[in-house]
Amino acid sequence: MKYVLLGTLGPEWATRHGERVERAKAKLAELGIKLESVYYTQGDVDFVDVVEAPSPEAMLTFSVWYANQGYGRFRSLPAFDDEAMRTALKRA
Repeated sequence: MKYVLLGTLGPEWATRHGERVERAKAKLAELGIKLESVYYTQGDVDFVDVVEAPSPEAMLTFSVWYANQGYGRFRSLPAFDDEAMRTALKRA
């Protein structure tokens, strides 16, 4: 399942970008979550990522781990492709 992550950075980690990213990538790999894209933004969120997760539990585990590290917080939103939308529309 794909997820869009909308996140904010903890103040002490905003300036330690490389360290935070490498640790997060290692944890994602450990959980079987593939990082597809990363964008840094201005406004209400600091970053937008797209990931492919093997399960909702893997995504939950990463979310809890990320917050426990003090890196910040993020919301994970399930993301559906066009084919899934068309199937849902036919079934609705």
